[in-house]
Amino acid sequence: MKTFNSSNFKLGILGGGQLGKMLLQPAMNYGVDVSILDPDPASPCSFFCKNFHLGSFNDYNTVYNFGRHLDLITIEIENVNVEALKRLEAEGVTVYPQPHIIELIQDKGLQKDFYKQHNIPTSPYLKIQNREELKYYQEKFPAVQKLRKAGYDGRGVFKINSIEDLPKSFNEPSILEDLIDFDKEIAVLVARNATGEIRTFDVVEMEFDPKANLVELLFTPAKIDEQIEAKAKEIATDVVEKLKIVGLLAVEMFVTKTGEVLVNELAPRPHNSGHHTIEACITSQYEQHLRAILNLPLGSTELRQPAVMVNLLGEDDFVGEAKYIGINEISKLDGVYLHLYGKKFTKPFRKMGHVTIIDHNLDTAFEKAKIVKDTFKIQA
Repeated sequence: MKTFNSSNFKLGILGGGQLGKMLLQPAMNYGVDVSILDPDPASPCSFFCKNFHLGSFNDYNTVYNFGRHLDLITIEIENVNVEALKRLEAEGVTVYPQPHIIELIQDKGLQKDFYKQHNIPTSPYLKIQNREELKYYQEKFPAVQKLRKAGYDGRGVFKINSIEDLPKSFNEPSILEDLIDFDKEIAVLVARNATGEIRTFDVVEMEFDPKANLVELLFTPAKIDEQIEAKAKEIATDVVEKLKIVGLLAVEMFVTKTGEVLVNELAPRPHNSGHHTIEACITSQYEQHLRAILNLPLGSTELRQPAVMVNLLGEDDFVGEAKYIGINEISKLDGVYLHLYGKKFTKPFRKMGHVTIIDHNLDTAFEKAKIVKDTFKIQA
């Protein structure tokens, strides 16, 4: 591995969305030469990265040719061509997170098998090949069906209440999970560098939009007791240690009404659950990911102030060129930080930006978050 010790170091990122855009800033601070590959000529990174390459990160030849002159490759989305990354790794290009870990996390069935093999608490599950098999497991309904591959941002998840729902279920390889009667959904971000140093961020608690199945709002400190906080961080650290991943890992979990903490899903990259860290923590998740993959000492994850993060989603019934309603009103609020991703077109529930609110008092931050939700709209 060529180490980061000069301005000649070349980093490649597969994916040019908002996560890549926010990863560009700390890379600029470190003077790293960044190249980005994305299929969308109007992706957020296309406006800010001079070495922007238009092409599919799913195509073997495109990924291989993009990466063969780089020193290090990372990702901002899991749905990439792993075989090309394996070849690049074999030819001396460093790839973090490692290709075999990306491959595992791309498949929810393999994820669940990993938890089971390593005694990581998770909900009971079955692997299903097609819709026809579901009728043999009626005793498990209600249950949750998840596509093994290609699910993203709430897509690829279907709740089966009864056999009447089967015609609408997925007819592809999937997992059937027990429906968990959970009390809260939480997440822990953990970073690990190549020397094995690990740091965790504080637990965040998430609230979801029931219609879009997307995170609507999150906050930290989470409203959980110290034992649950410690257990969540311990489980997340255990996952990172057993994977031996290099980079950032988001560990999404359920807290049941009996106090169990169960791992739901993993994301091996910067994550929506960590946007608030830009203003709220000493080290942002983006700088931490960069430090980890460059094998630098990891930064402090200390929370500067309590924080609430509100996702800015495209309004329902609006499709077209984005128009922002309410910028002046929310800009008057202290401790409110607006992040628009630069996506030209909006559609219902598309992630168009986020707002982070920091305050010494979490209740006050919630009051400002309500004003943001009621005031700021993205229409067309």
